[in-house]
Amino acid sequence: MIKDTFNIKTGVIISLDKQIPVAAGLAGGSSDAAATLKGLNQLWQLNLSLDELAELGAKIGSDVSFCVYGGTALATGRGEVIEELPAPPHCWVILAKPSLGVSTADVYGAFNPDKADHPDTQAMIAALREGDYEAMCANLGNALESVTMNLHPEVGQIKEQMIKFGADAVLMSGSGPTVFGLVNQEARIPRIYNGLRGFCSEVYAVRLLGDREPLA
Repeated sequence: MIKDTFNIKTGVIISLDKQIPVAAGLAGGSSDAAATLKGLNQLWQLNLSLDELAELGAKIGSDVSFCVYGGTALATGRGEVIEELPAPPHCWVILAKPSLGVSTADVYGAFNPDKADHPDTQAMIAALREGDYEAMCANLGNALESVTMNLHPEVGQIKEQMIKFGADAVLMSGSGPTVFGLVNQEARIPRIYNGLRGFCSEVYAVRLLGDREPLA
């Protein structure tokens, strides 16, 4: 797309070292695409702005624009309209990905927006602006979660276990199947991590990045 748009005649070889699990509902592919857009922008000296890169990214996938900008944001439209938001309060995130594949097409095909439990987006935005960890936890929501859980009960079982082991708030990511839990006390991480390893081979404990990284 970049070559066609800007009449680039040279080629490029890209090697991918995947760290975010594939087909996990974590936008791993979208972040790879965003990184590639940024890399080609520098390699071929196109001098495109982030806005221009995000516009190109929207042609590739709905999450790519978000990943081009990075940081915390509200994405609307098809995902291409991005409003920057304050970074969430510092905390740990436990992620557990079951060994099953989830078809995004199947999830959206079974999704009924009229019956869905829609998150309170404005309450979440207010929690982020106020740096209120408890309010952030209270307002987590994913309208696709119940759909995926009906198709794949294992996702619900992992969520139940994560709550049982002591996460402050738990939610499925994207269309699944990865489930994540927020934890504000590092001392609780080992118990949750080790407990989930009995249910999932892929379990990760990470910190939120916080403020977006400088682009230079």
